[in-house]
Amino acid sequence: MIDTLGPASGRRALIESFAPTLIAWQREHGRHDLPWQQSRDAYRVWLSEIMLQQTQVSTVIPYYTRFLERFPTIEALAGAPSDEVMSLWAGLGYYSRARNLHRCAQVVVEAYGGHFPRTVEALSSLPGIGRSTAAAIAAFSFGAREAILDGNVKRVLARVFGIDGFPGEKRVENAMWTLAQTLLPAHGDADIDAYTQGLMDLGATLCTRGRPDCARCAFTPHCVAYATGRQRELPVARPRKAVPVRHTLMLVMRRGKSIWLERRPPTGIWGGLWSLPEGSDTTALARVAELHGYHDSASAFEPLAPLSHTFTHFKLDIEPMLLDMVAAKTPSARDDAAGRWVALSELDEFGLPAPVKKLLAGLTGTLI
Repeated sequence: MIDTLGPASGRRALIESFAPTLIAWQREHGRHDLPWQQSRDAYRVWLSEIMLQQTQVSTVIPYYTRFLERFPTIEALAGAPSDEVMSLWAGLGYYSRARNLHRCAQVVVEAYGGHFPRTVEALSSLPGIGRSTAAAIAAFSFGAREAILDGNVKRVLARVFGIDGFPGEKRVENAMWTLAQTLLPAHGDADIDAYTQGLMDLGATLCTRGRPDCARCAFTPHCVAYATGRQRELPVARPRKAVPVRHTLMLVMRRGKSIWLERRPPTGIWGGLWSLPEGSDTTALARVAELHGYHDSASAFEPLAPLSHTFTHFKLDIEPMLLDMVAAKTPSARDDAAGRWVALSELDEFGLPAPVKKLLAGLTGTLI
């Protein structure tokens, strides 16, 4: 599974020189101006690490800034309404992260007096924090000598050491964890920040997925992927499967300058966000309209431009339908815990899934 890198002595030499080489590279060429790098505050480090999971730095920075402006302390985040947290997170994707973020803040406040635990074991027990994220928090906040293994690191290790096999496979991942532990700097905690950040920087700026910049990489003379021309083959991609396609109808119910929104269940797709009523066909949407006093609504539905949204494991085709509630002959249902009428001018205050936000933004001129 792991190439021999020539003689055993050559592989040992690379392992021994890996940390010093990476630290020197990071100090001269790595990133030093990211907003979360200016503090060892575990709250800020944790917030950035959760947001950075499967999300690019350029996307995270404005969300990170807004979160800290609204929730400057973990106590402020723990005590905030879930709607406000989800609204600030809306558009960043992977919404289980936001739910776990909120719950984690509450646990840290309730169980640890607002102070994050210092060990990887304790950090890993908190909602939304896995082994690699826990190691990053411990390293950056407390100077702990712990190994990380996120997507960027897996790519660097797979290429430099010639690791075959899909990194998501348990056997391959375990081998990578063993290697990551072996590569840690051996001379105290002073360099763990630069080493950990260097792994992230190398994968994000040079050893990228599509176009690795081997000419500027400090490991090019020793890299198995470069020597064998396998930069595009390593790490081995996930075995391809046909992406399933799901279909849903969404109902845009208009009452004057307001739209009916419903809160989605706390788990599952877009869990905890506000969205539009859905159904498999117009009959299902008509039943929703009847709850608001509109009968024979199916004939009044106005089809809108369809849109699609791609998730990690499937694609969702959305067919929106517009219904003008002005013609309702009986009073509309009152707001309740599951749904409410929301003024178009107040939509930004609600956490909306990206495609729903896009749909409503496109209709704003029509609806106002």
